[in-house]
Amino acid sequence: MAVTTATSAKGKRRAAGPLFVAPFMVLFVLLFLAPLGYAAYLSLYQERLIGGTAFVGLDNYVKAVQDPLLIHGVGRVALFFVIQVPVMLLLALLFALALDSGLLRLARVIRLGIFVPYAVPSVVAALMWGYLYGPDFGPFAQLSRNLDLPVPGFLSESWMLGSLANIVTWEFVGYNMIILYAALRTIPQELYEAAAMDGAGAWRIAWSVKLPALKPALMLTLLFSVIGSFQLFNEPNLLMKVAPDVISSSYTANLYAYSLAFTGQQVNYAATVSFLLGLVIVIASYAILLTANRRRTP
Repeated sequence: MAVTTATSAKGKRRAAGPLFVAPFMVLFVLLFLAPLGYAAYLSLYQERLIGGTAFVGLDNYVKAVQDPLLIHGVGRVALFFVIQVPVMLLLALLFALALDSGLLRLARVIRLGIFVPYAVPSVVAALMWGYLYGPDFGPFAQLSRNLDLPVPGFLSESWMLGSLANIVTWEFVGYNMIILYAALRTIPQELYEAAAMDGAGAWRIAWSVKLPALKPALMLTLLFSVIGSFQLFNEPNLLMKVAPDVISSSYTANLYAYSLAFTGQQVNYAATVSFLLGLVIVIASYAILLTANRRRTP
């Protein structure tokens, strides 16, 4: 009888794991795998004026990889990533190190002030900066006129990518700073004490103790930045209203896919563009992970 009871209890424990995971798996399938599979299905078809929707296989993908609008959009976002992400992560790292040093007064207030922009919705942030950038009504333009200086061309073609980078940096520096700051707080105090006993100063401790310990957190923020950069949408979509001659519907790959689906009603081709954009993100993320692992391997 005791053996039967023990076997029953063991069976219940084994069944408990799948039951706990089941709600997540159901939502994962319904909200992620099912839409992804449906988008893959749509990308293999094409809606024609004569004959309706027809199966075309990989024709949409062949068309997409030769589409100059998509290629230019991906290239523009890649340039945005190269320019914006290093600046953003460097600022986040400097802020995290400064807060962790314990030398700042009102550190909690400063930390909150740096993080607050992340709590502002990206739509609100883009609208706010669009007002600041305005060549006719913006405060920078008004100040320049009052000083008899040329009006800054924040929304011009040559400045637009930098203006977008500034908005995204303002939004996400605090988010990345919190990740790095949390990683710094997990470093054992014994390492600092040992370094101090060896005569290391604050700069030496930051370089030899803190930065090596931050590598996993920096890699995490870099991966998040890759995904976020190639999914750039809200900021150019809203600034397109104030700078339509500079930002087109294909300015970024994500904006191009949205315009195809909801403006051009080309749902099948939009699904194809979305899949290719996802593939670019996967390849870029994998390349970063592979490079980091090779550097770590002796």
